[in-house]
Amino acid sequence: SGSMEAMDFTLDGKPANRLAVVKKVVDEFIDQRPNDRIGLLAFAGRPYLVSPLTLDHDWLRKRLESLNLGMVEDGTAIGSAIGSGINHLRDQKSKSRMLILLTDGINNAGSVPPLVAAEAAETLGIKVYTIGAGTRGEAPVPGINAWGQRRLVLKKVDIDEDTLTKVAEHPGRLIIAAV
Repeated sequence: SGSMEAMDFTLDGKPANRLAVVKKVVDEFIDQRPNDRIGLLAFAGRPYLVSPLTLDHDWLRKRLESLNLGMVEDGTAIGSAIGSGINHLRDQKSKSRMLILLTDGINNAGSVPPLVAAEAAETLGIKVYTIGAGTRGEAPVPGINAWGQRRLVLKKVDIDEDTLTKVAEHPGRLIIAAV
């Protein structure tokens, strides 16, 4: 979503937007799971499949790198993203099925409430882990001023940590919050 433009992180000692940092974290996660099938589902105003489950981690990394802001309509459809992830995992035969939800915002789009999606995941035996990425309060975000110049402006930002915690609190769920 557009909020992933917020420049409230540093990467290699330089200011970085949330998307760049998230890509780096996901890339490192892929490195740590060489024998796991991993899929990638991105979302903003709606979810979309970037990669189905695969062991071809080089291809997965290329798909991850191809992600850019503005690829779908703006918004944060957390519940719909969980629901879509469930649909891609529900018929998979494996020892464990898990979905890692990484978001920087508050559910404000989509047709599925996040807690309803979390209940569906629990019913199907899919573990949901949540990660919040960003700060609360204000963050510098690129914008255009009245003279057409690109500038960083402070904008109000927030993460719905309460909902992320509730999504992750179902029996056996781990809560991960990086805010």
